[in-house]
Amino acid sequence: MTIELKPDQEKIIRQQLASGRYRSVDEVLDTALSNLPHGEDSGVQTKAAVRQRRPGQKSLAQLFAESPFKGLNLDFERDPDTGRSIEL
Repeated sequence: MTIELKPDQEKIIRQQLASGRYRSVDEVLDTALSNLPHGEDSGVQTKAAVRQRRPGQKSLAQLFAESPFKGLNLDFERDPDTGRSIEL
């Protein structure tokens, strides 16, 4: 199979190779393709589900699950922005 890459796609592949994370173009493409949705319910995936994480990078859920603050019932809700008054 022959594919034609856009310049920005080729740049991404070259950056991944230069980082030393991958040894070949095939390895970069294998990793990218393995992260695509597949199976019976693949059409139901959201953009967030398809988004890739770098190797070793944790999801937000994993970060909170392993947090030393777990169980402290901290409130991470922001107060609504009421704005400020200005003179015109």
